[in-house]
Amino acid sequence: MAVLTAVSLIVFIIEAQIPLPVPVPGAKLGLSNAVTLFALFLGCQGDGSVVNRTVPLTTGNVLMILLARIILGAVFTGRVVAFIYSITGGILAFAAMAVMRKFVTNKQIWACGAVGAVFHNIGQICAAMVITGTPAIAAYLPVLIIVGVITGVITGLTAQLTVSRI
Repeated sequence: MAVLTAVSLIVFIIEAQIPLPVPVPGAKLGLSNAVTLFALFLGCQGDGSVVNRTVPLTTGNVLMILLARIILGAVFTGRVVAFIYSITGGILAFAAMAVMRKFVTNKQIWACGAVGAVFHNIGQICAAMVITGTPAIAAYLPVLIIVGVITGVITGLTAQLTVSRI
């Protein structure tokens, strides 16, 4: 868990320094989520129990890896305000991916990545609406969903290729 948290955190910090070449504020690739997907599919069965004795992770263990990365990422990057958006989006995305894990195989991790990205965006928009008190922010959601599906597929394929190699 510590190694996966460290890898996820390193990827998150590096990615925070690289702007995405699209004119969509707040959009990013989200490659640290590939580590979450990797852990979810390599270590857990669809019911959340351990499937791989070499990497014995439960769904709860994977959630702890995600939460540690979000908390440490906010501290190390100095983006404490972004923590609210990350935690809201991250938990919602994790819940969606954990449910999907029950129904998809290791050859469909890319789809789980796309769904996770969409739910992450939904969580972020909900947090923004609560923080700003502006429901009109929801109008930005379709743009984020389009970008999220694309980036989520890339992230999911990254995890899928990694799982298939192990």
